[in-house]
Amino acid sequence: MLNIILLAIGLSTNPLETNSTFVTNTEESSVVWTATKVVSGGHSGTVKIANGSLEIDGTKLTGGSFVIDMTSINNTDQEGQWKAKLEGHLKSDDFFSVESYKTAALNITKVKSTSAGKYEVTADISIKGKTESITFPAEVKVEGNKATATAKITIDRTKFDVRYGSNSFFDNLGDKAISDEFTLDVTLVAAK
Repeated sequence: MLNIILLAIGLSTNPLETNSTFVTNTEESSVVWTATKVVSGGHSGTVKIANGSLEIDGTKLTGGSFVIDMTSINNTDQEGQWKAKLEGHLKSDDFFSVESYKTAALNITKVKSTSAGKYEVTADISIKGKTESITFPAEVKVEGNKATATAKITIDRTKFDVRYGSNSFFDNLGDKAISDEFTLDVTLVAAK
């Protein structure tokens, strides 16, 4: 009888089912971006996570999402006026149009376990109002009420109308050409 009542109100009767939402600690989590030029050189920096969560069943990743505060774009390999100039340019309409698109988001749509604690993750990523599906490897460690997820995500910026300095759209850029792909090294620290 108790099982019927629990099912009727939507509660699980399976004691092994432990799907939980782990809320991202935005201070402990990090996103490091790296962009390169086609010939040589490049830049790196950080962006802040505004919020996020991981869905964990026992110790296994089942889903999750996070939102990036694009107004927090920070360049870490330069100083002074060059740092400010690059940050301003990245926030401009040439790149991420931050005034119009203050956030970017990633929402996991599929998780495939590849070995203990390692996964192939498929997610929808939204940048500048455009959404694309991407797949990337991730690793998740769950210790008690804390989960740490790490991933290296490669993104083709041209799919989101970020075409400045792209050889795919402009001719004769020479050593000023910027690679179409950039990477995000993501560390999400979350707790339930």
